[in-house]
Amino acid sequence: MIRAPFQARRAILKRGLLSGVGLARGIALATGIGLASGSLALGAGLVLDAVAAETSPARPPQQLPISAQWCLSGPTRCIGLEVARTMQQQSFGMQRRPRLPPLRGMWFPYSTPTPVRFWMHLTPEPLDMIFVRDGRVLMVVAEARPCMHLPCPSYGPDAPVDGVVELAGGEAARLGIRAGTPVAISPLSRPLAAAGP
Repeated sequence: MIRAPFQARRAILKRGLLSGVGLARGIALATGIGLASGSLALGAGLVLDAVAAETSPARPPQQLPISAQWCLSGPTRCIGLEVARTMQQQSFGMQRRPRLPPLRGMWFPYSTPTPVRFWMHLTPEPLDMIFVRDGRVLMVVAEARPCMHLPCPSYGPDAPVDGVVELAGGEAARLGIRAGTPVAISPLSRPLAAAGP
């Protein structure tokens, strides 16, 4: 993906333009670091991607295998996680997905701490966004509202994160997840097929 010069990225950010068929859940343009689910546009030419996504035939929702889990304290409180590892998986994220069942989510890991901004473009159900740093919840955005048409607000902390977990809206509160909650996400020895949409 071609990056625009810093000044161009900053101008795009100031105008509030978001891009990438599901990009803009990721990084802030001003930093130009990394990519994540729905990351903000990295170049002026990409601004059209989000508009095209709204007007083109609906792409089916992404279904990834459940390949990791986050076990909270207490019995039977493990969240099965789809893991968005590639740039393409992260850019599509939870777009067009129906409501997630309890104890299910998607994990967006970063190899190094990364400043991120997530959005809800083409995501029809509210989501809880859990920003993780150094094995703890840094910030929870509870019940981020769907945004089917641009412009869409973006969410995230001012500090870099190691990853983001998305859960169905209200699930973080139901499970008692808040800033400071320990996070230990572990791979499953055998991934499970994603059940349902």
